[in-house]
Amino acid sequence: MKRKSRPQSYKYDQDFDYDDSYTPQDLSKKKKNSWLSATSLAVLAAVLILGIAIGAGFGSVTTSVPGKIVTLTDLETRAPNADICVQFGSSAITTDMRVFVTLNPLNVFVSQPTTRPGCVLRSNNWAVLEQRGLLKSEQMRDCKQRMNTFGYTGTLESSPQIDCVYQNDAAKNLFLNEPGVGNVAKPENQRF
Repeated sequence: MKRKSRPQSYKYDQDFDYDDSYTPQDLSKKKKNSWLSATSLAVLAAVLILGIAIGAGFGSVTTSVPGKIVTLTDLETRAPNADICVQFGSSAITTDMRVFVTLNPLNVFVSQPTTRPGCVLRSNNWAVLEQRGLLKSEQMRDCKQRMNTFGYTGTLESSPQIDCVYQNDAAKNLFLNEPGVGNVAKPENQRF
């Protein structure tokens, strides 16, 4: 490389090499060869955003399988009087089974459980059942004294099975009490 003298108007160090052979065309070639150009970054960003949108779409859309409850939406649509249940309580899965205990010898026998959709009303929404004449005043008084609420199966228009239900969080929900997570069980008698 040949060292050229530079004009005195520049105030650079004396060790600076001035090269006249470098042209602006060389600079444009270097810019075109860069893989991180603005266009490629825009394309990569668009692909990333599109991928996130498609993934979110697949994650939120599930196909309901007849006879199976896959999401909370499936449970809420199968609850008796779904609109009333969602507005005044919470949809539920009810399980009916019978337990037989013999004393001599001591044995426990359990019938096969049956499940069906149900609804648990919040304690301040009992008027829904009272207005339809489905509760007697003594039922309401007994249930209120024990700080319980009502749950039912079957539609309200066709003689539902209504029970005073007790919220029992003392059963130690092992999904909530995982070691190291720091979750503590709720008190046993918390009103719904």
